[in-house]
Amino acid sequence: MTYSGLDAAKVLVVDDNPPSRMTAAALLTVEGYSVLEAGNGLQALECIAHNKPDLVLLDVSMPGMDGFEVCRRLKQSESTRLIPVVFVTALDDRRARLRGIEVGGDDFLSKPFDQLQLSARVKSLIHQKRLNEDLDHASEVLFSIARTVESRDPNTGDHCERLAELGQAFGEYLGLSAAQIRDLRWAGYLHDIGKVGIPDRVLLKTGPLSPEEQAIMRQHVFIGEEICRPLRTMQGVLPVIRHHHERWDGSGYPDGLVGSEIPLLAQVFQVVDIYDALTNERPYKPAFSMAEAIAILREETQRGWRNPQLLGQFEAFLQHHHAEHGSDRAYLTG
Repeated sequence: MTYSGLDAAKVLVVDDNPPSRMTAAALLTVEGYSVLEAGNGLQALECIAHNKPDLVLLDVSMPGMDGFEVCRRLKQSESTRLIPVVFVTALDDRRARLRGIEVGGDDFLSKPFDQLQLSARVKSLIHQKRLNEDLDHASEVLFSIARTVESRDPNTGDHCERLAELGQAFGEYLGLSAAQIRDLRWAGYLHDIGKVGIPDRVLLKTGPLSPEEQAIMRQHVFIGEEICRPLRTMQGVLPVIRHHHERWDGSGYPDGLVGSEIPLLAQVFQVVDIYDALTNERPYKPAFSMAEAIAILREETQRGWRNPQLLGQFEAFLQHHHAEHGSDRAYLTG
């Protein structure tokens, strides 16, 4: 995607002091930006929701909702997290700058504004935002490919969607970070994207695979890793794509990792993946109940295939959900 100049980029100036707000707006208007204004935090959030600006110039000290809270909300939302936030602070306010970094601020400016500095920083951040948006568009292409791969096998149903939802719920139960939970959710869709490179004669075979066919099938973890590797946003998903077939005792593939050598997210995802496969019908098996699936996972753990501690946490998680919803099929039927 290419851009001509600034493409009438929109900048939102947020300041409860009208003269300061008007000064910033005037400087940006001269530079050719389309300028929006807000006098407080709530007005800013409402304006952002309706207008999706390319950058927010945000005063720190405002009555009611301050600039830090506005930034925190923007950076926590998938729809606004890429909007750059430039805090306006006093020149020597070190505490405010540290707080701004903590809530996700992208840059800082001091009053009174230096026009050249304001212009350079705003232009640079808007350019970076548009590059990041291009990366997001590339990510969407990957998810489309993953859905296409899933559609090649009509027996899996909504497997990816279920994995994304269950992985997110289990990750939240374990107290994982927001980034880890996001990666788990993305892994639900992308873990088998490498199967796009596996021939139908192997991928769709209903009977047991021959040793040669097994070797071909195992290539999907390498193919998937290479497909997703170029995208910076997918770096946290790569270990899941590559290692979700490893086993606790080292008998898995592709690297034969043992115990804690297996990345934690790959371990978490693997338990969720196996549970979903067990509790949903396939041409070669019925859908097992929660108790039957847990019994099978326990048996595999006794063989040395799974992390005993993690399986215990997963059982507790399922029991917790069962107690809340009254059905061991709640995750499976939506």
